[in-house]
Amino acid sequence: MATASVAFKSREDHRKKLELEEARKAGLAPAEVDEDGKEINPHIPQYMSSAPWYINSQRPTLKHQKKWKSDPNYTKSWYDRGAKIFQAEKYRKGACENCGAMTHEAKFCVERPRIKGAKWTNMHIAPDEKIETFELDYDGKRDRWNGYDASAYARVIEKYEARDEARRKYLKEQQLKKLEEKNNKSDEEGASSDDEYEDGLKVDEAKIDESKQMDFAKVEKRRRTTGGGSTGTVRNLRIREDVAKYLLNLDVNSAYYDPKTRSMREDPLPDADPNEKFYGGDNRYRSSGQALEFKQLNLHAWEAFEKGQDIHMQAAPSQAELLYKNYKAIKEKLKSQMKNTIMEKYGNAASEEELPRELLLGQSEKEVEYDRTGRIVKGMEAFVPRSKYEEDVYINNHTSVWGSWWKDHQWGYKCCKQTVKNSYCTGSAGIEAAEAMADLMKANIDRKAASEETTAPTDEKNLATWGSDVPNDLILNQKKLAEALKKEDERKKEEKDERKRKYNVSWNDEVTGEEMEAYRMKKVHHDDPMKDFLH
Repeated sequence: MATASVAFKSREDHRKKLELEEARKAGLAPAEVDEDGKEINPHIPQYMSSAPWYINSQRPTLKHQKKWKSDPNYTKSWYDRGAKIFQAEKYRKGACENCGAMTHEAKFCVERPRIKGAKWTNMHIAPDEKIETFELDYDGKRDRWNGYDASAYARVIEKYEARDEARRKYLKEQQLKKLEEKNNKSDEEGASSDDEYEDGLKVDEAKIDESKQMDFAKVEKRRRTTGGGSTGTVRNLRIREDVAKYLLNLDVNSAYYDPKTRSMREDPLPDADPNEKFYGGDNRYRSSGQALEFKQLNLHAWEAFEKGQDIHMQAAPSQAELLYKNYKAIKEKLKSQMKNTIMEKYGNAASEEELPRELLLGQSEKEVEYDRTGRIVKGMEAFVPRSKYEEDVYINNHTSVWGSWWKDHQWGYKCCKQTVKNSYCTGSAGIEAAEAMADLMKANIDRKAASEETTAPTDEKNLATWGSDVPNDLILNQKKLAEALKKEDERKKEEKDERKRKYNVSWNDEVTGEEMEAYRMKKVHHDDPMKDFLH
């Protein structure tokens, strides 16, 4: 993509160049490499990647985007911390009055202030520090790890290993102590106490394991990297045992994870037990809890803004929330007022008011007769509820409804036993005709089965070589048959090599049985797998 030359290119070369750039952007072709062997990002615009003409670069490069004329005095090295160069035995003029080193003055001395300095005692002269001056380059000034000694981290590892070792030793001592107490106990205690003791040990071990998560509630000061000023406190709310959502299901066809927004809308484990799932996708939380309330708050802010209210959710969220709270209170109040108005006007049948006594103990002139078991015999017939569908509607002269008859997994009419819904009723005559037809069909099936069992084998006719029936008294002369075979061989040789064919050829249309048999015997059957071995 980074072009170095501006030479003329044909249309075909230009097209190939564009195709190569598209392939590099799609990841189908390897990226371009600069002079130092580093890959060039194919998404860099051309006006940035194209090198100027005065650089005279023969290969694609991004050197013109940096300070490519580097100063040889620049370095990336760092100070030799704690290094000493020389230690004097006597005080020297111009040295530190406190420690006696020549590399600093008394006001910059970092040693403990002495009662009498080295200038007056002339004893315990401190060695001179190694002073270095570096002119760092661009990367050296911004390298935060410049001068870091990796071996210094070994002390941190030793510290944590010593702590873990002390913890294991302490736990071992506690377990031994509890075992000794258990052995010293009397035998009067039952098995239940032993079980409780073992449960106590398990609880203690669990508490010790949970101590690794003690840093969960730790409050730390958050500082900026440049100024170092405190910007508040932050709590470490992440438990390190949590699995990232994109690692819950490694199948490429599972829920899509967007790394830019860190969102996974679908459920990564749809077939898992809902009681054991910790994460069910972002769509699950968008329609529940405070997310739903926040969505309603945004909706209210938009609708209020469209109606002329000066409200903005992002500019003044507290004002928007207060207005939404007042809106809900006024809405509930109006709703209750409307409900009370309707109840005052029409009454409330669902209220718990007691019915008047005259209605509860009211009498009527309707006579109802009961039997000894308490069932109604006369006077109050049971009401049969009717469905919303039409009942007892008979069509096409039928006397029963569709579905009143069932046979061979088919519904039909009981009056004529027909299984076609739109058929015309034929009554008892149709039933008799259907039964007769079924009997006839059954008889035909039985007759066919009997005829198939008693079928006589057919006589196979032997066909002659020329296609007609072979007479029973056909006798071939073996001598003539041998001569016919010989003639057939000669004829085939003439067909293969026309030079052996005679000039005057006599032709006879009469074909004897021996000649036809010889032709059949010498004929090549192309479907025969053994044809190459016969002749």
